[in-house]
Amino acid sequence: MPVPGARLLHTVRGDGPVLLLIAGGHHGIDATEPLARHLADRYTVVTYDRRGLSGSTADAPAKTLATHAEDASSLLGSLDREPALVYGTSIGALIALELTTRHPEQVAAVVAHEPPVPHLLPEPGQGLGRLLAVEETFRAHGADAAMRAFAADLDIDPADSEPDVSPRTPRPDRVRDAEVLLTYDLPAVRAHVLDLAALAGSPARVVVAAGEKSGHLWTYTCAELLSGVLGTRMVTFPGGHNGYVFRPRATAERIHEVLGVTRRT
Repeated sequence: MPVPGARLLHTVRGDGPVLLLIAGGHHGIDATEPLARHLADRYTVVTYDRRGLSGSTADAPAKTLATHAEDASSLLGSLDREPALVYGTSIGALIALELTTRHPEQVAAVVAHEPPVPHLLPEPGQGLGRLLAVEETFRAHGADAAMRAFAADLDIDPADSEPDVSPRTPRPDRVRDAEVLLTYDLPAVRAHVLDLAALAGSPARVVVAAGEKSGHLWTYTCAELLSGVLGTRMVTFPGGHNGYVFRPRATAERIHEVLGVTRRT
């Protein structure tokens, strides 16, 4: 699908209210595939590769999260539906929240799982410093070393998975995707300032979530603080920061519970 400066690869499956999944990290369609399968019995599930990642292209890379949010808005607009449901995690959660503030008419409800919002932390440098350290590792040692440091910082544990979840085959372009994340998206996260007033005033229902095993992570603290600012209760989801990848069935069930969408008969 063409958007200004890029083309987005996306998939649509299922039937029911539109549910847009926005992945975290350098993930896209492949990482959200298992979760989408578990959701398609209740929703029209939309997954996509962000601008510059894998199956999508970018003549102009996204240097701000606003660009990613506009891409998501264009994708929803192409479906010509009622306001959508959105689930985003990590950087995907920030994009989902930015979409909600910029285009509230397109979003009925958003679930933002562990959004990295460093400026909410008592010591913002804690989160900013961790992101900067990953970027510095990238410049000094390359993408693989930086992504290992990134995964260690967020305590990504593939062993904490559902029994039928098998390790994903690395994509041939995973290094290029990681380079896009490290070159453009992490600096965009560091520079991003969430419009809290617009988010609080949005007609969309905003649900802030975090992994039940993420309590020691700074992204969990961000989620707690954001829910406090919005005056809502933070919801816990199965697993850790990447629970949607390793626990897709349980994540789908929690999404059903949070959004209140029942199985069709």
